Amino acid sequence: MIYLFAGDDTDTKIKSYEKFLSSISKNSEVFYISKNNFSQMEIESFYSGAGLFFSKCTIVFSDILDREETREYLLEKLEFMASSQNDFLFLESKLTKVVLDAFKKARAELNVFELPKEKKEKFNNFLLANALGDKDKLNLWIYYRQAVDKGVGLEELIGVLFWKVKDMILKKHFNKLSEEQLKDIGNNLSFILPKARKEGKDPEVIFEKFLLEIF
Repeated sequence: MIYLFAGDDTDTKIKSYEKFLSSISKNSEVFYISKNNFSQMEIESFYSGAGLFFSKCTIVFSDILDREETREYLLEKLEFMASSQNDFLFLESKLTKVVLDAFKKARAELNVFELPKEKKEKFNNFLLANALGDKDKLNLWIYYRQAVDKGVGLEELIGVLFWKVKDMILKKHFNKLSEEQLKDIGNNLSFILPKARKEGKDPEVIFEKFLLEIF
């Protein structure tokens, strides 16, 4: 069985997660896996059968889905985990719809805890736009991650970047980026989300990759 605890309401999520852990039989072994001790071979041994010294165990993954390579591997293995006699528990932050849909398909028990919108700190999207205008790749990525973590939609972020590109072209601000570069960025912004969804790829991952390679 697979259990997912995710969302940006950290306090409620952790309380629910800890309550679940306390309900696990004392006779069941619990293994904790993070980015630092992740091993594909070990994961396969957990969903393939029982261990030598225990009949059933619980494997707890903590913030393991951040890395694209690890995330893709684990999402591909969810069906095997769902069929295993062992339990697999994921403790994650906010996840994209694509990832949540993969867990739903694997018949996982979803425990998603989101803060009410009015409690979320509003992100200043123009920080992202100004980083683009300054050709500042580092802050462009940092502000992107901050915006996503605060729940800003990709469409909204792409919209403000597209506005910035058009504004720079109209005002002929070509000291950081040439007109040709700006037009190319604007063109890519127009198609990046539809193309990602058409190809069945994670839009958030594709957009982040685009920003990291934009200059």
